[in-house]
Amino acid sequence: MGFFKQFLGGTKLDYKKRYELQLSAMSGTMSKVYKARDKETGEIVALKILDMVKTNAIVSRVPGVKRPTEGEIAIQFDHPYIIKTLSHGLTVDNEQYLVMEYLGGSGLNSVLLVQEDLMADARLHYIRQVAEAVAEVHDKGFIHRDICPRNLIFAGDGTVLKLTDFGLTVPDLPAFKEPGNRTGTANYMAPELVRRKPTDRRLDIFAFGVTIYELCTKMLPWPRGDNANAAMTHSEPPEQITTYRPQINKTLAKAIHKCIEPDPQNRFAEIRQFIRAIAKIEHEDE
Repeated sequence: MGFFKQFLGGTKLDYKKRYELQLSAMSGTMSKVYKARDKETGEIVALKILDMVKTNAIVSRVPGVKRPTEGEIAIQFDHPYIIKTLSHGLTVDNEQYLVMEYLGGSGLNSVLLVQEDLMADARLHYIRQVAEAVAEVHDKGFIHRDICPRNLIFAGDGTVLKLTDFGLTVPDLPAFKEPGNRTGTANYMAPELVRRKPTDRRLDIFAFGVTIYELCTKMLPWPRGDNANAAMTHSEPPEQITTYRPQINKTLAKAIHKCIEPDPQNRFAEIRQFIRAIAKIEHEDE
């Protein structure tokens, strides 16, 4: 288990001694995340403790292939629109942990639930940030596999939106793109993923497209559901974004729909194609 020796001198972390846990645990699907104060440095961080039963269940979906740990993946990113991982390793209870920068803001999912438009005149700004974050993940040779509003968190004064959570992320290699590994968040799943077909980074482009469609409208392109069965509708043509936002910039609307094409062959092949498509847009609305 050499991967944790790079950090803390190979010592397993007793996080209850090292950190003062300032907020009750926020439970995710595969982990608990705490706001914590480092007793040695006084630094406020986010401390993530993985549920190893659920983590091992995800790893077992690709048998015979070693998947990097979430910490090994996350530590590679040093990007303004991706959460910064400071260290990772094992706890004294043999749980995987990550120490990350504490962002302090709300998740995009929470902001989208507020009736007031909290992102007025800034949506294009956030869309470009998320697109650049996805591009960085792909440039580093990974597929995120769970891009959705819950995994986008506002930092600082709210001018920056950062991509988080690499719990389902896999290397962009053939062994991890075989059919059958149906993981992600149902409302943002690409049809090929739902139907257990071979996948590639275009499933991230689809999830990104659904996310920014929702960012622009507070609605989804297909009926909302709670499980993967609901995502079966994603093979059907999506609702036109102009139904919910008639004034949206036509170039932006076209680019978003190019991301959420049910047939991956009709989507952007690379997220940077989307970035180039909207490069000259100055205002999100006509």
